[in-house]
Amino acid sequence: MAAEGGGKEMNEIKTQFTTREGLYKLLSHSEYSRPNRVPFNSQGSNPVRVSFVNVNDQSGNGDRLCFNVGRELYFYIYKGVRKAADLSKPIDKRIYKGTQPTCHDFNHLTATAESVSLLVGFSAGQVQLIDPIKKETSKLFNEERLIDKSRVTCVKWVPGSESLFLVAHSSGNMYLYNVEHTCGTTAPHYQLLKQGESFAVHTCKSKSTRNPLLKWTVGEGALNEFAFSPDGKFLACVSQDGFLRVFNFDSVELHGTMKSYFGGLLCVCWSPDGKYIVTGGEDDLVTVWSFVDCRVIARGHGHKSWVSVVAFDPYTTSVEESDPMEFSGSDEDFQDLHFGRDRANSTQSRLSKRNSTDSRPVSVTYRFGSVGQDTQLCLWDLTEDILFPHQPLSRARTHTNVMNATSPPAGSGGTNPGSNGNSITTPGNSVPPPLPRSNSLPHSAVSNAGSKSSVMDGAIASGVSKFATLSLHDRKERHHEKDHKRNHSMGHISSKSSDKLNLVTKTKTDPAKTLGTPLCPRMEDVPLLEPLICKKIAHERLTVLIFLEDCIVTACQEGFICTWARPGKVRLHFM
Repeated sequence: MAAEGGGKEMNEIKTQFTTREGLYKLLSHSEYSRPNRVPFNSQGSNPVRVSFVNVNDQSGNGDRLCFNVGRELYFYIYKGVRKAADLSKPIDKRIYKGTQPTCHDFNHLTATAESVSLLVGFSAGQVQLIDPIKKETSKLFNEERLIDKSRVTCVKWVPGSESLFLVAHSSGNMYLYNVEHTCGTTAPHYQLLKQGESFAVHTCKSKSTRNPLLKWTVGEGALNEFAFSPDGKFLACVSQDGFLRVFNFDSVELHGTMKSYFGGLLCVCWSPDGKYIVTGGEDDLVTVWSFVDCRVIARGHGHKSWVSVVAFDPYTTSVEESDPMEFSGSDEDFQDLHFGRDRANSTQSRLSKRNSTDSRPVSVTYRFGSVGQDTQLCLWDLTEDILFPHQPLSRARTHTNVMNATSPPAGSGGTNPGSNGNSITTPGNSVPPPLPRSNSLPHSAVSNAGSKSSVMDGAIASGVSKFATLSLHDRKERHHEKDHKRNHSMGHISSKSSDKLNLVTKTKTDPAKTLGTPLCPRMEDVPLLEPLICKKIAHERLTVLIFLEDCIVTACQEGFICTWARPGKVRLHFM
């Protein structure tokens, strides 16, 4: 049956897939979407996004989700694998005119069963603060578009803060806001605070405190996404110019950079322990970057088009002590430790022991996923032979802790694309096969910004006053080589300002000179990952990938939010 059915199978939408830990299954009755389905062509081009929050109510069903489709924004109780979705009963529904929602984020610190704070960014540049439980609109920021007229690409609350949030725009600018301040009735004036390679940070010059508190100008072209590190101290940004830039958010210092193999970078995420960053973009690759070493340690090839979302799975990331006798609890305790509700926190704390001198060696396997415009979901395992190619493997390295320890392995099912015969060939690679396991770039200089950074919570709490005390001795940018060419990128729009301090020395990097350097190693110079699974799961391009304790949530541009139950987690009831 193989030969003539192959093409049809390639286009078939998958409703389940198998990994080492068992079977993941799509729950069709847990699919969220707009109650009244409309044709796809009426839905605009802004990506569908999904945000989750837990309101900590006593019912045990405290999960809430928000998603945007076209001009509409929905807020539902999320029942996940527990109960079928009831699309007829959204808690809140909003339809906007003249502009469309592009992204949103809940404040998890302040969420209760009676009230949640939800930020919503829009295609025309505004940001709205709403409470979908009380059905209130609290404030509108950049209402007159005096701060920035371009589309909001990413909005997030600053970790640990109840009032500060960061907004990125397609202009390449980011702004720090405080919900308790106004935006003023005139265009803001800025004063340079700090300038570095391809970035500048300005404070808002005003007699009274107003928004934005800070303006960041980063790279060239659109700033597509940013993500805070798990401890909230660092900020990773990806731009249309193809650069990943990682900043110490507190001291406004550049920690490290990386250049895509080709085109812009569209998405970014941190590992649960903050040691690795994964990006995806227009080169169809996922790239793994070491935060400590400031270098690319692996690339993954599995997508056939742009990668739109990357995310780590903290619940399937494995940490194994090399001494199997160290754990002496019961089987039930073992299950609670590795697979229970606190699994993500447990994993993060144990990952932090990886390089400590007073603990036993541990074996680590990170799991992350990616979705793309090719409508495919890929899952990847980042193992010790990639992370530490020059270290001997520990005794427990081959054992992977997963969500369901009793599930049979997937090896005989033929679902792992790594064994389907379609091996990935690296162009121009004359190095023998062991290269991905043994050959890695030498360590670049390690920045010590992480060890010397102060705690962000205290620094941010007092607003912008902290930044006024920073030394300005490094305002002047170091000179670049004159023979470097400007990296042209479309879409850079400066917000209105009467001053001339918002000019940034752009990256003058010739891509041909970048390739083959630690900034952008050649394909044959770093390990090439193959996906654990690579499945077509939608008809339209995928825009959401979120890992929850008992399921994986995906969404596509058609507006369908899908729940994939993890192995052994199907508990669906229809009453």
